[in-house]
Amino acid sequence: MSGTSVLCQSHLLSLPNSPLQSSELNAKFNEQGWLSLLKRCKSMEEFKKVHAHILKLGLFYDSFCGSNLVASCALSRWGSMEYACSIFRQIEEPGSFEYNTMIRGNVNSMDLEEALLLYVEMLERGIEPDNFTYPFVLKACSLLVALKEGVQIHAHVFNAGLEVDVFVQNGLISMYGKCGAIEHAGVVFEQMDEKSVASWSSIIGAHASVEMWHECLMLLGDMSREGRHRAEESILVSALSACTHLGSPNLGRCIHGILLRNISELNVVVKTSLIDMYVKCGSLEKGLCVFQNMAHKNRYSYTVMIAGLAIHGRGREALRVFSDMLEEGLTPDDVVYVGVLSACSHAGLVKEGFQCFNRMQFEHMIKPTIQHYGCMVDLMGRAGMLKEAYDLIKSMPIKPNDVVWRSLLSACKVHHNLEIGEIAADNIFKLNKHNPGDYLVLANMYARAQKWANVARIRTEMVEKNLVQTPGFSLVEANRNVYKFVSQDKSQPQCETIYDMIQQMEWQLKFEGYTPDMSQVLLDVDEDEKRQRLKHHSQKLAIAFALIQTSEGSPVRISRNLRMCNDCHTYTKFISVIYEREITVRDSNRFHHFKDGTCSCKDYW
Repeated sequence: MSGTSVLCQSHLLSLPNSPLQSSELNAKFNEQGWLSLLKRCKSMEEFKKVHAHILKLGLFYDSFCGSNLVASCALSRWGSMEYACSIFRQIEEPGSFEYNTMIRGNVNSMDLEEALLLYVEMLERGIEPDNFTYPFVLKACSLLVALKEGVQIHAHVFNAGLEVDVFVQNGLISMYGKCGAIEHAGVVFEQMDEKSVASWSSIIGAHASVEMWHECLMLLGDMSREGRHRAEESILVSALSACTHLGSPNLGRCIHGILLRNISELNVVVKTSLIDMYVKCGSLEKGLCVFQNMAHKNRYSYTVMIAGLAIHGRGREALRVFSDMLEEGLTPDDVVYVGVLSACSHAGLVKEGFQCFNRMQFEHMIKPTIQHYGCMVDLMGRAGMLKEAYDLIKSMPIKPNDVVWRSLLSACKVHHNLEIGEIAADNIFKLNKHNPGDYLVLANMYARAQKWANVARIRTEMVEKNLVQTPGFSLVEANRNVYKFVSQDKSQPQCETIYDMIQQMEWQLKFEGYTPDMSQVLLDVDEDEKRQRLKHHSQKLAIAFALIQTSEGSPVRISRNLRMCNDCHTYTKFISVIYEREITVRDSNRFHHFKDGTCSCKDYW
């Protein structure tokens, strides 16, 4: 019977011709009858038949009946907002329930402007909004990033005396957060007399939307200490995002444990968030374990796993995962191919990269975007094919942006090609004159070529344009805290101990055959000054601190905001074998896993 239309399951819908019988049927077809049929509808076809019989029996103009028709059509998974609107417009005097239903339905179907227009119409007709109106109106503002309108609606909330309603307050927090007005979201949250778990979810989500990751975790701690609510799935997903961006795998594992204890079956979105957290925090194997144990994977799961393998330099594994995705019948999109091409680039798979680029266009009919061309330029540039990369840029059917030219400039720096590097820099400066990193890369190339006059010219130009590069720094986790180091750092309380450790490390390194790469100090100073500057790079200070603070043999994890220099790369390989530590460094481009004197990148970077 379950596959049979609800209309065939009731004798009430077999309409007789006799007026008397029709009158009797009208009485039988009472409120409970048609309401029950509405609830049992599984498609628009069934709904329209119920609607037709209600019209024939003259029941539509009962306000309760019309309201439920609108609600069923507008809010059901199988419903139609267009059809719901046609019913709504036939109601002579719609009230707040009908308007709320239509506003909610339009927000659910992402017709956000129509939702706001209905709210305005509601006000113009003198119908007073209630605490069911504002959460969805505010949601429309948040999705439209319409802060001005959101502030106006906040004023309406005050006028309606609903500023202390918890559902409205949660909507305000979320709206302000999505619109970037995090201070206002905080004010609303702090003024709440009673905070529900949804309130905590809203404020944590608000901070996540403006990438205030540390604050997300602080708020989660506050909620846990309050002890009144158990963190729900949405809160834990926001916390996972915070761990991902802060590079905190230990806390991420704790959140994974909480999820497993409190949720019987993790859905695809949560599992994908876990994969993303693990791979971006350096725990690739744990990410792979979650991925391989997923009973159901979607395209986004594959995209995250492929991108994760790419930044860890596991290009061939990324291609195998991509092949599995295709065998499963999932169609790749342009985002998946960005990950695939990036994987080829990081692993030096030039031939495979060109094959994938062609397959994308001619088999899957995906038109290359600027990101795909950027990956191909990066692929060729890393492989030293600088002229070929330059020729590709010139032949692109779309105008290259500064990111594409920056990839070429970076490759020119690595392969010491000043001629093409100057061309790349000139094109970058035509598109974006305000990125200090571009000037510094060019200045460093001139310094390597000992063209000091050009170095001075570039640095003078930076001063005139008031361009200041963010200093390079390294973050390291120890004793459940994250510590930040900059080059030549003497601000740490344990500074003297750290510098003594650097001296010990230098002594050990000499016996292993390490020689400082003076070419990495691109300043016109003497050899002793170069040696001193080189030995106190932020990454080396972070490693020294970690060796002091962590137990013997435990892994060391470091995050950098800039690309690792060649000397730090060599230095860290030696340290990994001398102190028998596995050292993971995530720089601005990728992960490097140092173990037993080798690096996972195989020195291809």
